[in-house]
Amino acid sequence: MSDTATVTSPPDTGTDAAPARRRPALSPSRASDFKQCPLLYRFRAVDRLPEVPTRAQVRGTLVHAVLERLFALPAAERLAPRAKELLEPTWAELSEASPEWTELFAEEGQGTAKEPDVAGWLTSAEKLLDAYFDLEDPRRLEPEACELHVEIELGSGVRLRGYIDRVDVAPTGEIRVVDYKTGAAPREIGEAKALFQMKFYAVVLWRLRGVVPRQLKLMYLTDGQSLAYTPDEAELVRFERTLEAIWQAILRAGKSGDFRPSKSKLCAWCDHQAHCPEFGGTPPDYPGWPEPDPGEETALDRAD
Repeated sequence: MSDTATVTSPPDTGTDAAPARRRPALSPSRASDFKQCPLLYRFRAVDRLPEVPTRAQVRGTLVHAVLERLFALPAAERLAPRAKELLEPTWAELSEASPEWTELFAEEGQGTAKEPDVAGWLTSAEKLLDAYFDLEDPRRLEPEACELHVEIELGSGVRLRGYIDRVDVAPTGEIRVVDYKTGAAPREIGEAKALFQMKFYAVVLWRLRGVVPRQLKLMYLTDGQSLAYTPDEAELVRFERTLEAIWQAILRAGKSGDFRPSKSKLCAWCDHQAHCPEFGGTPPDYPGWPEPDPGEETALDRAD
């Protein structure tokens, strides 16, 4: 298979230059959306309907950012108190970049954040960091990369794109893919969704480096549990075909505009019921297939 691949840093978000146009791609979050409900994929990737994040989602983004900064420190400084010291300045940076997030803590009818609410929320983030330190000692680890942006085009033409929380490489060359989850360890549906994401990353790294990752590790910080999975090459070949089939289905739907709803228990958490026919709503007029990139993930996508 004649794959091409790149590993890059996150794109520059400065305002001086126009953003580069990129080919449409499939990310783990958007692939999972389409599997769950094609209409949800349309609402997020095509219509780009706004969604109001929850405090838990923003807290997940914050904890991910703190852990990234923690591993940038010398190994001896990677201690729980130091991680907690990073919370407030990291939140200051994130809220400056996304000021609408501060509205989650605003008084009703006002635009200022409620300090006691923010303080309590930061305390809840500290508990997640404590759980992380119960699971592993970061002083003993030297990751090859954190928040690694990866992109690959398979021989079939489907382009895969995503961000990996952490990549560890042993002296023997064995690769471990690590993903932090700030929610509780999931039930069956949630676990399948999480493993889908990890297998997506495993395919990208395998095609990029020619090595099947030795371990896919999910770290659930709410209840301090880890889930480890060992894929094999035959499994990744099958999963790659699954991704190719999903992308072809997306392209067909994109051409026709026929993104059908798929009702399930997960609808209870959907922000778009007002536009969904399953709930008496009407979707917006179909704007056509998006360009340049319907596969982009946000920080909130990666911090579940």
